[in-house]
Order: sequence, then structure tokens, then C-alpha cells
Amino acid sequence: MTGSLLPLGAPLPGASFTELIRSLDLAPEWSLGPDTPPSGFHPPDATTVLALRYNGGVVMVGDRQATAGYDIAHRHIQKVFAADAYSAVAISGTAGLGVELIRLFQTELEHYEKLEGVRLSLEGKATYLARMVRSQLPMALQGFVVVPLFCGIEPESGTGHVFTFDAIGGRYEERDFGAAGSGSREARAYLRTVYNPGSDRTEAIDHSIAALVAAAGQDLATGGPDLRRGIYPNVVTVTADGVQEVDRTAVAEAAERAMEVVR
Repeated sequence: MTGSLLPLGAPLPGASFTELIRSLDLAPEWSLGPDTPPSGFHPPDATTVLALRYNGGVVMVGDRQATAGYDIAHRHIQKVFAADAYSAVAISGTAGLGVELIRLFQTELEHYEKLEGVRLSLEGKATYLARMVRSQLPMALQGFVVVPLFCGIEPESGTGHVFTFDAIGGRYEERDFGAAGSGSREARAYLRTVYNPGSDRTEAIDHSIAALVAAAGQDLATGGPDLRRGIYPNVVTVTADGVQEVDRTAVAEAAERAMEVVR
């Protein structure tokens, strides 16, 4: 039984799971060291993700494609995840590191809630995620960049929020919508032409998937819906009822509509 207990000299557990692990010298080494990656080495990159506010919540969408250089590495990757009951997070950049970052972020939020007995505020979640991105700076300088996208809702007010980040941990709250990844510029340009803050859930899903289609039309790394193969974007909504993954049938129908609208 003693093997399952903290060492006697360990500090009392704090609200940060990562700091607790570091205090026990169990934290992984994030830096790759002074060596540069070998020539021609291209880990899979997650490309385009976006989120937009609508009347009653936020919708977050990610395409399913990951690239390695000029090759398609994966066609079914998941880029959008629930962070906790009332927030979601998506990744762009180096896919493997991004998924690990999200898993640690999910653990941090759960650890904080269990120890403090309250849920971290949405602003606090975004700030903590920015700190985690900043801790990746040594790897970003070597080309292994992870840029998340974060959204959520404060259950008390029912107001949705979208946060974007940069590679050095800068955090920015967007007024209406945000995007990250190689196709983000094209996605944002499309959303500027159609966005309506009074949109309902169905309209918001339609606009977000259409924005991915528009991005895929200009950016080779972004994978739009593939109706023939049955490959559709990963779509979640965040409302006062929590995070919900949109049914595949509804996504497929929205993808068909988007392919008709965006040519």
C-alpha cells in the first residue's frame, strides 16, 4: 500500500496537476534539446479548426485531415475535444503534441475542480491554456508548433466565448468567431461574409462547415467534407446544457448543403 502514497517529503497537492507532478520529478521533458530535427522529418500536422458564436452557444468545427509535408498523413483525425462540461478545445499544428497538450489540459481542469470544489472560470481556463502553450516555446522554435482554439460558455449567463492563441502563448478573445491552422485565413474570410450573431444552431453549423469547404478550396492542407468516402468534419456545440457532439447525420446533411453553397 505504501507504493500508492505520496512520499513523506512531497509538498501538499496544489490546484495544478502539472505542478504536483513536477514537484515529484515525474514531469516529462518537453524540450527536444539543442539538436534540430533530421532533414525531411515531417510529423503529422493538424490543419484547420474554427469556432463561432450563435444565439445560445458556440459551435466548434475541425476538418479530419492531417498532413506530413505534401502528403496526407491521416484522413480521420480528431481535432475537436471537450475540455470539460462547458468548454471545448481544438488543435492545429503538430498533431501528436497537440493531442497530448489537450489531454493534459483536460486533466488539469478535472484536478482543479476536484481539489477546489468549484469549476475554474472560462477566463481562467483560457489563461491556463495560454500558459501551457507558452511552455511549449522551445519546441515551437524548432518547428513543432501547437496552436489551440478554445471556446466555452458561462452557464450562469449563457454567453458563449471564443479564444484564439498564438505560438508563444498570446491569448485573444474573439468577438464573433475565430479560426486556427493553415486554412484559417480563408475560413475567416468566408465567415465575415455570412456571419450573423442572431443565427440559430442549425445556421451556425451550416456556416462553419461551409467555411471549411471554402478553406479547403484554397488551402491544400485542409480537408473538406468527402461525401463519397463518408468523411465529415468533427462538430461540437457548447450551450448551457453542456458540450454535445453533433450527430453524424446532421453533419452529413450540413456538409451536403455546404457543398452546394460554396463552389
